Amino acid sequence: MDQGKIILAPMEGVVDYTMRKLVTELGGVDLCVTEFIRVTEQLLPRKEFLKHAPELYEGGRTSAAIPVAVQLLGSDPEALAMNAIRAARMGAPSVDLNFGCPSKTVNKSRGGAVLLDEPNLIHDIVKTVRVAVPDKVPVTAKMRLGNKDKTLAFENAVAIEEAGANGLAIHARTKVEGYKPPAHWEWIARIKEQVNLPIVANGEVWTCEDYRRCRDISGCEDVMIGRGLIARPELGLMIKADRIGEQATAAAWHEVLKLLLHYFDHVEAKLPARYVHGRIKQWINMMRPQREEAEALFAEIKVIKDLTLLRSYLVEQLEA
Repeated sequence: MDQGKIILAPMEGVVDYTMRKLVTELGGVDLCVTEFIRVTEQLLPRKEFLKHAPELYEGGRTSAAIPVAVQLLGSDPEALAMNAIRAARMGAPSVDLNFGCPSKTVNKSRGGAVLLDEPNLIHDIVKTVRVAVPDKVPVTAKMRLGNKDKTLAFENAVAIEEAGANGLAIHARTKVEGYKPPAHWEWIARIKEQVNLPIVANGEVWTCEDYRRCRDISGCEDVMIGRGLIARPELGLMIKADRIGEQATAAAWHEVLKLLLHYFDHVEAKLPARYVHGRIKQWINMMRPQREEAEALFAEIKVIKDLTLLRSYLVEQLEA
């Protein structure tokens, strides 16, 4: 089996430009995907693409030269095609189509995972986008195993393949299952038996052992990781060390604190002050399942909104 790519999953409100920059600079990630850009009936202005993917200023790559796919979400094939053309012309290395978002707000607007009830529409979307975008720009899709159940899992994957997609990432749960363990990697293996396009496995990878099991069970070479890479940003490096038989060493807490302070600086420079504390606490909260130190730190800072005080807590921990 090939070594395979490690892909940083798109996560709305979490994996933004700043997070992609810091995680890819740390190392271990081979590809990123933007938060979704919502498409309705019109061609979005260039500034909307640049807001979600500032990497387009730099050839569609992070500061660490890692390519960033631009993800679109919507249900209008022609509108998605128009916007995919714009993304490609602006330098997107690839265009990804979102058929997996579980958000109620998104689903009510006929976007994301709810479209998995309509394989014919999914086929039309992928085909229309693939025909519109230059051949040199890959068009991929991301789906879950279904909306309410897994009844149409195979049909949706076949629809995506027959529409001409260049690849498919599968989150191994339905929308209803959300993020509750387990991820059904065995379903990805079954889907792989029905289609020939490259498939990326996604869901519930937190450790090197999870990564190995995911690949073994799904049969996929490439693995997409979301919450696991946010909880432990060095996980990509750990996995790559483990793959070549080296010890997969987790980052020391003081190194994590340095990364958090670096993130603090970037977020403070980009967002209005009232949003900054929320982003910092969100990341620390997402680290809690993997780090006892994050659990203790979150308990201390969860009600703090003053940025000076919040920063001082992080600095004090670093200097302790």
